[in-house]
Amino acid sequence: QVQLVESGGGLVQPGGSLRLSCAASGSILSIRAMGWYRQAPGNQRELVATITNGGSTNYTDSVKGRFTISRDNAKNTVYLQMNSLKPEDTAVYYCNARRVILNIPVDSWGQGTRVTVSS
Repeated sequence: QVQLVESGGGLVQPGGSLRLSCAASGSILSIRAMGWYRQAPGNQRELVATITNGGSTNYTDSVKGRFTISRDNAKNTVYLQMNSLKPEDTAVYYCNARRVILNIPVDSWGQGTRVTVSS
């Protein structure tokens, strides 16, 4: 089992910045990759950014150049630095940890942190 605890959401004006944090605990040695997803009202949950154990990153097109995902292995924490925020970034952001057990992907999720971009 992996437990994930997110923090850092809040209300920010358009053009502002926020940094989300996700602390992992439990069976962390089995994690292959971590990431951030988001879900806006009425929409499906979508991938925002991922980072593998090797440090490879992937971003959805709408956040490229504005968001940066990083990890601190010593703290078992993943971050999402969000700059130049837009109203369309408003959503609940969820941290994800993916393990592979007997060749089957197993996902763990945090409780979510709300980000609201509004003037």
